[in-house]
Amino acid sequence: MLFLGEAEGFSGKIRLFFAVDRDNRARTAMETSNTLQKLRKFLEGRVGKAIFDYNMIEDGDTILVCVSGGKDSYTLLNILMALQQRAPVKFRLIAMNLDQKQPGFPEHILPDYFKSLGVEYRIVEADTYSIVKEKIPEGKTTCSLCSRLRRGIIYRTAKELGANKIALGHHRDDMVHTLFLNMLFGGKLKAMPPKLVTDDRAHVVIRPLAYCSEKDIARFARGMGFPIIPCNLCGSQENLQRQKIREMMEDWDRRYPGRTEAVFTAMQNIVPSHLADNAAFDFRGLTLDTPVDEGDIAFDTPELPISGTIPLSVETA
Repeated sequence: MLFLGEAEGFSGKIRLFFAVDRDNRARTAMETSNTLQKLRKFLEGRVGKAIFDYNMIEDGDTILVCVSGGKDSYTLLNILMALQQRAPVKFRLIAMNLDQKQPGFPEHILPDYFKSLGVEYRIVEADTYSIVKEKIPEGKTTCSLCSRLRRGIIYRTAKELGANKIALGHHRDDMVHTLFLNMLFGGKLKAMPPKLVTDDRAHVVIRPLAYCSEKDIARFARGMGFPIIPCNLCGSQENLQRQKIREMMEDWDRRYPGRTEAVFTAMQNIVPSHLADNAAFDFRGLTLDTPVDEGDIAFDTPELPISGTIPLSVETA
């Protein structure tokens, strides 16, 4: 009887524990939901500002939204669909995925996902995987050729569907990394623009996530539970130069938070007269009468906000 009594008491504790646990889980779920909604609103605000600042979307546009199955493109489609519902202009969205016939590619995931959203979509099948494997020696990075083939197919599909704009999921970190990649390995001060015209002048490419950080996108993707498709199915290693840049920026951001944002801000505040490109500024024709932004005050000690994150040393004569 004593054993049964202890068992009954233990059972009562279990019931109480489950009741408390249910309350805690419900509270946690509610807090998680509120956090996710705040993050969604923040990302929608960032995307909306980028669209406005660069006039990315106009009335009557048909936009081909490229969805690879990664966190960035899922977020792009999700946010654009939300903004479409309350935008002051009317525009059409067509989600597109390119099935490149990589081994193990789960071809059912994206069609099922698009159907669940009720979005218009197009799945394009093209065996670029075999072409790349045939042309690129084993062990070499295939990303460059794969990207060129993919770009051509995307442009052709946009033309077939009557899309005048193509939306890609590159974010702020991608743009900053590309800047350093071109500077350090290509000798050019060039990055990913938020908006550009294709080489054939048939489409405008837009990057609505230009103001969004990869960290926020990753958090949103986890919260939304997107059915992520791995990006390494082809077996290729990521471009080693780009990986080095990524590691460099991650190290900077760990030691001095805010460096990626600062570099992106610099990309929006260019002073050609204080660089060295004769094509961007007429140094040969410079005279005392030439109007120049900032002049020699650019060499004065700048008044920087001291946040405590960057160690400063001040030298005095």
